[in-house]
Amino acid sequence: MIHPARILAIARKEVRQLRRDRLTFGMVVGIPILQLLLFGYAINQDVRQLATGVADLAQTERSRQLVAAAEASQVLDIVERVQTVQQLEDLLRQGRIVVGLVVPGDFERRLERERQRKSPRGPGDEQPVEALAQILVDASDPASYSAAAGLRSLPPPARSGTSATPRAATFELRPYFNPERRTAVQIVPGLVGVILTMTMVLFTSVAIVRERERGNLELLITTPLSPIELMVGKILPYILIGCVQMVLVLGVGRLLFDVPLRGLPQDVLAGSLVFIFASLALGLVISTIAQTQFQAFQLTFFTFLPQILLSGFMFPFDAMPEPAQWIAEILPLTHFLRVIRGIVLRGASIPDVSRDLWPLLLFGLIAMSFAALRFRKRLD
Repeated sequence: MIHPARILAIARKEVRQLRRDRLTFGMVVGIPILQLLLFGYAINQDVRQLATGVADLAQTERSRQLVAAAEASQVLDIVERVQTVQQLEDLLRQGRIVVGLVVPGDFERRLERERQRKSPRGPGDEQPVEALAQILVDASDPASYSAAAGLRSLPPPARSGTSATPRAATFELRPYFNPERRTAVQIVPGLVGVILTMTMVLFTSVAIVRERERGNLELLITTPLSPIELMVGKILPYILIGCVQMVLVLGVGRLLFDVPLRGLPQDVLAGSLVFIFASLALGLVISTIAQTQFQAFQLTFFTFLPQILLSGFMFPFDAMPEPAQWIAEILPLTHFLRVIRGIVLRGASIPDVSRDLWPLLLFGLIAMSFAALRFRKRLD
């Protein structure tokens, strides 16, 4: 027979235990608040301020007006000005810009032909519409391509005393790296980072805790191992596991979704190794903080949620407000997504993506040092 008093006694005992477990109580309150803040403030599907490079080959007053009008749309944020189209393509491959704006040298002549087209002399004299300039866009992110496509009918600059009117082809769009604009091309390389983040951090977050719960920590105490030797020894097997996962995801992605590999395999491996090291080091930090494996699982999820939402995997990075972008720059997954997508989709090399590799390496070294300092070879 069920006795309500016994049930209430167990419930009171559980409440007392939760009150003593400050980490679990913090998760109960922290996770809903974190989700509310991330989805309410940081997540935005309206893509704006795409990093843009400009090659104004005409260098006339009206060509500068066209560039200014494009920037005034708030879709583009001009961060580079170059002299040739090749330089724009190099910046796209390196991931330093998302959009390249090209104003051709014969821009004024195209405007004059536009005026003549609107005032034909007779039947049959109307000339076909041609684009006045070009937009080169990294189409590996379909959201960025869609935002740039909205500028296609931007009104061209008008002569003094006249008004500009929208046209069908002010800009010609040239998609790079994913001309079919297939979502799988963007998602599959990103899944490498997501899967490695989830598994690498989870594996090592329970490493020290598991030793303590099973009583194996007593054996480690009697060994001459230093804290840093223990930490490095813990992560070595998982480095191989991470490499296997990376190869598996990219291989299946190529087989089932025809995702290209435009970069060198050794560059993919090198970039992945740095990220695996950073993720494993983060897991070790969690392992030195948590007292139980359940707490380790909680903390792993707590670190995984911001990374999946702010890194640019699920939502466009450029659409997030600046404070959210500053936080995202601290997270390892943000930098690795740029590295893996740059190498796999754009054919970038290690020097091209080095500006995102060194933060990963620095994060790993700091996290590993912090974990080694927190670890104490004692049962308490």
